[in-house]
Amino acid sequence: MAEGMTLEEQGEVGRAFLAGLLSEYGVSASVEMRLLDEETVEIAAVGEELGLLVGPRGSTLSALQDLTRAVVQRQCPSRTDRILVDVAGYREKRSAALKRFSTQIAEEVIASGQEKALEAMSPADRKAVHDAVNEIDGVSTRSEGEDPNRYIVIAPAG
Repeated sequence: MAEGMTLEEQGEVGRAFLAGLLSEYGVSASVEMRLLDEETVEIAAVGEELGLLVGPRGSTLSALQDLTRAVVQRQCPSRTDRILVDVAGYREKRSAALKRFSTQIAEEVIASGQEKALEAMSPADRKAVHDAVNEIDGVSTRSEGEDPNRYIVIAPAG
């Protein structure tokens, strides 16, 4: 944990920042903070019509998370724990959709015996795909390329 600032305190700094930012932009949402584990806090905006905060493929959400982390790091320069920002349950929905998609692609790879490269993804999306495919016998995954164009290849195991 960060010196002098607990995970809860870091989360509260992030929650207050995000709530203030949304208020300044006239976005009506409640902002909640919860501990996910000993080193991860989630700050979540909950409300209606929040798609603008997510953006295409979560790009705006990713920027909000980076901004929130930067604000927390300024107040706690020694070290910060993991801070995740979510909007309207987007991360969970995105993870479930990626799991369905990658399972379908894995089945195609098993049936054809041919590996398949997916489009470039964020680190969080790649993790969701790796986690989903690693539960399936007969296929494996690997990441290739450099960020921001890093992508996953699903290949027959062997």
